[in-house]
Amino acid sequence: MTHSRIRTVFEMIKFEHSIFALPFALVGALLAERAGRNAWPAPRIIVWQLCWIVVAMVGARSAAMTMNRIADIRYDRANPRTQNRALPTGQLSLSFAWVFTLASAAVLVIAAWQLNRLALELSPVALAILFLYSYTKRFTMWSHLVLGFCLGMSPAAAWIAVRGSLDWRMLILCAAVTLWVGGFDVLYACQDVEFDKQAGLYSIPKTFGVARALMIARAMHVTMVALLAWLAWSFGLAWPAWAGIAVVAALLAYEHSLVKPDDLSKMNAAFFAVNGYISLLFLLFWGTATIVTRF
Repeated sequence: MTHSRIRTVFEMIKFEHSIFALPFALVGALLAERAGRNAWPAPRIIVWQLCWIVVAMVGARSAAMTMNRIADIRYDRANPRTQNRALPTGQLSLSFAWVFTLASAAVLVIAAWQLNRLALELSPVALAILFLYSYTKRFTMWSHLVLGFCLGMSPAAAWIAVRGSLDWRMLILCAAVTLWVGGFDVLYACQDVEFDKQAGLYSIPKTFGVARALMIARAMHVTMVALLAWLAWSFGLAWPAWAGIAVVAALLAYEHSLVKPDDLSKMNAAFFAVNGYISLLFLLFWGTATIVTRF
C-alpha cells in the first residue's frame, strides 16, 4: 500500500480521533490495575495488557468508522460537506472498504483473545453495537447517544480486559463518556440540519432546532461532570482527579462558548482541538490520581 493510500485510509477513519476515546479506556485500565491491589502488578504485565487494549481500541474504531462510511456513502455523496470523502470520490473502492472493515474487526477479536476469555466472548457484542450506530440516524434522533455509547463502553471494556470481570463503578465512567461524546456530536450535527431534513435523517438539531440542541448538549456535558465527580468519590481518588474534573469542566465551558445558534464557524475548533485536550488532560490527571491514591 502506497504512502498516499495509507494517508487516504487514515483520513477516512479519522485515525487521529482515536485520541478521543483511548485516554478514557486507559483510565479504566489503570483503575482496574490498582483497585483491590496493594501494589502495582509487574511492569511487563501492565505493558502487555495496555498494548493489547490499544490494539483492540484501534481495531474496533477502524472497523466502526469504515462501516459508517460504507453505510453512509449515498448520503456522503449528496452532502456538500462530505462529498469529497474517499469513498464518494472513488479514492478508495467499496470492496477495499469492506476488506478493511473485516480486517479491523479481526484485529479487535485477536486482541481480545490475547487479553482474557470474557473479553473474547464480548468482542462480537461490541462489534454489533459499533456497526448498529451506522444506521441509527435513519430511525431515531438519539443516534448521538448511540455514538456516545460506542466510545463510552471503552472504559468498561478496558476494565474487563485487565480483570476479566466488571465493576459497577465503570458504568459511571461509561455514562460520562457517552454523554461527553453524545454532547459534542449534537454540536457537530448542527452543521447538517438542512441536509438531514432533505435526506429524511434524524438528529436532535433537526428535531428541536439549533438553539435548543445547544442547550441539550450543555445539559449532557453538565451531567458528565457530575458523573465524573461521583466516580472520583466512589473510588476515593486523590486530589489530581478532582483537579482533572475542574479542568474538563472549564474546557467544556470554553467549547460551548465557541458555538452559537447563529454562528457555527468555530465548530472545528470546538470539536477537534478542545475535545482532544479534554481527553489527554483527563488521562494525565486521573492517571496521576491512580498512582497517588492508596487503594
